[in-house]
Amino acid sequence: MECDFNDGNGPVPAHRHQNGGGWVADTANASKAAYVGPVAVVYGNARVRGDARVYGNARVRGDARVCDDAIVCGDAHIYGDAIVCDDAIVCGDAHIYGDARVCGDALVYGKAVVYGNAKV
Repeated sequence: MECDFNDGNGPVPAHRHQNGGGWVADTANASKAAYVGPVAVVYGNARVRGDARVYGNARVRGDARVCDDAIVCGDAHIYGDAIVCDDAIVCGDAHIYGDARVCGDALVYGKAVVYGNAKV
């Protein structure tokens, strides 16, 4: 199967995640325990590990990582080399990118932008 992630690369090999049904590019990885909701997408070289949850219209791409019990939801975008981990929650229209780290019990929401070497 293929999916067009609307990133300018056209349709690429991808599959529906077994836990949630969201699209995961074959170049990306989402663990069996993770949840990727039906309209969420994970592509590029992104990784979703542990019991992490990605849902809503959320997009995890590039070399980004979402792990542990982290939640990414709404229209949030996680990309670049960004990491969302532990019990962190990123929702709304938030963008986390670059080398940013959102970890611990952090909550990032609304139209927040975290980028560069920021650590939240």
